[in-house]
Amino acid sequence: MERIMPETKVQWGILGTANIAKKVGGAIKTAENAELIAVASRSHKRANQWAKNNQIDRAYGSYDELLEDPQINAVYIPLPPSMHAEWTIKAADQGKHILCEKPLSVTVNEAVAMSHACKANQVQLMDGVMWVHHDRTSKMLELIKNGSLGEMRRVTATFTFNWDQIPHDNIRVKKELGGGSLGDLGYYCIRAILWAFSDYPTRVFATARHENGVDYNLTAILWFDGQRMASFDCGFDTGARKWFEIAGTQASLICDDFTVPWKPETARFWIHHANGKDAEHQIDDCVQEVKMIEYFSTATQNGVFNSKLIADAINTMHICDALKKSIKFNQVIDLTLKKGIPVK
Repeated sequence: MERIMPETKVQWGILGTANIAKKVGGAIKTAENAELIAVASRSHKRANQWAKNNQIDRAYGSYDELLEDPQINAVYIPLPPSMHAEWTIKAADQGKHILCEKPLSVTVNEAVAMSHACKANQVQLMDGVMWVHHDRTSKMLELIKNGSLGEMRRVTATFTFNWDQIPHDNIRVKKELGGGSLGDLGYYCIRAILWAFSDYPTRVFATARHENGVDYNLTAILWFDGQRMASFDCGFDTGARKWFEIAGTQASLICDDFTVPWKPETARFWIHHANGKDAEHQIDDCVQEVKMIEYFSTATQNGVFNSKLIADAINTMHICDALKKSIKFNQVIDLTLKKGIPVK
């Protein structure tokens, strides 16, 4: 069915010039219902240069200046995690809808405060997990839901890349900026597990190796009701891996590039049966960044705060906090009293 887009495009601004801003900025410019009109940096020179390089009309030398622009409807925040809560709340108070880069925040308490600020101002909030908006994702979920795998049993996920030497100037390894492999990479794995099971774990356990004050690699186990378990690992010291397996009693679903397809024009996955591999499933011509922007832009035009847009992110943050607690005390953390805490 052909999508019908509103005549008025959502006007976007970006707070920051991080590398990811170029990719998302390009998606905003490509989306049918969005338009990128401004960028801000703490350096006016840097903002001007970014605007020039990306053909943007307006450049601001402070984040506050951009938020005060009455023509901007929505902002994308690619700042370090330690800055997400502050600038999300400031943007909400200025009546802007917010797409915030993952992890949504450093702690779940910050995430809840961000959600409350957005609800109070009736603006939308969503984290920037792109893969969940890909057409492949909905196709995989369809097969999971229709019983193609039998009864669900396990989800195994991983997201890693390797640094031969620790880049001490990178925000991913700066504790004061909210760095660490859990928030940068494991966040995706947790989201995949929650997505596949459509449920919240009862217990979690994790162990990690720390470098420079942050978790440099991490391995976790999550227990669910109904004889289901999940595990994942993430880290900055292993070659590029970004896959998951969703296993049931009859078959398993394998996706070897769930965060970003290896070939942007083609996304694939497989169903494995006991007697061998099924035919490859393939989804063509879908750009997940653009899908995310169009989805969120449409949500901003509905005029009512939608808690579902942020519920998965807050549940992900709950689990991140529990895993950090597990590492700190070297024990299994019981979550039976936190069953999929709703956004209120």
